[in-house]
Amino acid sequence: MVRIMFVNALALVILVGSVLYLNEFRQNLIEARTAALSVQASIIAGALGESAVAGPESIDIDPAPARQIITRLVGPTENRARLFATSGGMIADSLFLAGDKELIEEPLRRLDYQPSLKEQIVNRLHDFLDAITKEISAPANIDRPTVRSTDLIEVEQALAGVLTSQIRQRADGDLVINIAVPVQRFRRVLGALLLTAQTDDIDTIVRAEQMLTIKIFVGAFALTILLSFFLGRTLVRPIRVLARAAERVRRGIGREERIPEFAERRDEIGDLSRSLSDMTGALYNQIDAVEQFAADVAHEIKNPLSSMRSALETIQMNDKPEVRKKLLAILEDDVKRIDRLITDISDASRLDAELTRSHTSVVDLGVMIATLVRAYNTTGKLGDIELAFSDDEAGVFVVAGIDARLGQVWLNLIDNAVSFSPAGGRIQIKLSVKNRTVFLTVSDQGPGVPEGSEDKIFSRFYSERPSEEQFGSHSGLGLAISKQVIEAHGGTIVVENIGAEGEGETGARFVVTLPLAPA
Repeated sequence: MVRIMFVNALALVILVGSVLYLNEFRQNLIEARTAALSVQASIIAGALGESAVAGPESIDIDPAPARQIITRLVGPTENRARLFATSGGMIADSLFLAGDKELIEEPLRRLDYQPSLKEQIVNRLHDFLDAITKEISAPANIDRPTVRSTDLIEVEQALAGVLTSQIRQRADGDLVINIAVPVQRFRRVLGALLLTAQTDDIDTIVRAEQMLTIKIFVGAFALTILLSFFLGRTLVRPIRVLARAAERVRRGIGREERIPEFAERRDEIGDLSRSLSDMTGALYNQIDAVEQFAADVAHEIKNPLSSMRSALETIQMNDKPEVRKKLLAILEDDVKRIDRLITDISDASRLDAELTRSHTSVVDLGVMIATLVRAYNTTGKLGDIELAFSDDEAGVFVVAGIDARLGQVWLNLIDNAVSFSPAGGRIQIKLSVKNRTVFLTVSDQGPGVPEGSEDKIFSRFYSERPSEEQFGSHSGLGLAISKQVIEAHGGTIVVENIGAEGEGETGARFVVTLPLAPA
């Protein structure tokens, strides 16, 4: 939440900081004031050149009419005008000329006056604004009664016939604008007029803009913090709730802890809560499956162990050779059964990890099954059973998966069909594609699946074997492993009966679906 507030406020602070840095705004105001003063100074200089001379051939300015013109034209303004002769001396200064003057009375502060808290804050704020505002570099202002043209470079240039502007800095830090204009008559320089304007009003305008910006910033900053807090509560609080719930689930002994679902939310937080809840449910299901698997393993191993224990006890009590031979054969079968169980159990226990770690590749089911069918027909494992497959076209039935595990599924299904097929029977394998899904069917002509066992046969250690098959020759894990592999590939596997007894052809059909690989 702090990071959200910081990021949201940082952009606002940078924007306001750039606005408060009003040097360009101040410079534009000064340039506009300079242009206006230049026009005003040129008008006054023209009036002096026409009216403050003794005659057409005069080379000097007459001080009396010059002071009168300056008083009349400059007096109503707040500007200051100083007139210099060509010799460098100052002829007139509007500051000391009579005009429309008035006395302004301002109350003085008490000597023991203490500024209020508001005034202290405003003063500190002004100091801060002055600190971040870049000062304009300007020479010092010269303001003494005996000033001469040589003290002011702008006046010297005006006496040379060039209108010159110069910004100078007073002792208190404020700026003044000097405009020096030559006083001419028939292009003959008679003197120089220096018009000076203060920039206090410009500083006031800039300061007012800064204060207005700060007020807007305070309001916008407060609104940003409130919105950031709302955003943080909206995002951070549910994430914190989910994290704490996940921690309780991790440490919890019982199953009363569940991930809360923000079902009313249709955003990413709601998706996250539902995903975590589903993941927790899947974790509990996996724990149940592991527990059930361990119980099933213990039960399946105890059966041959009990048989072995009985056989050993009987051997110790019986000395008949034929009985001992039978008991030894039972022991040998039980040892083989235990070895088969351990091998299949080890394979089943590694399956989850292997499916998680292995990388998928493009698998062409047409080519793979055609290869398996040729291998079965070549090795002679089928006897007089026919294994038919014709959909061996390459590049059509392509899926993404782990080829070794998919091949294990097809081997399990074919072996299962072979074990239930009667002599001279036929096993049919077909492939088809519909709606971006590959369908694979393995059909046999056996007795079919017992009624109500369509789902049970995919359970671990569940086995429905032909009566003539030797007991214990299968662990009951083949179809369970096949179902787990197919579902890990995003597919399904089901079994159905082709017909019923007394209705002619019978058999079982396994139907496997897998998503077609992207082009």
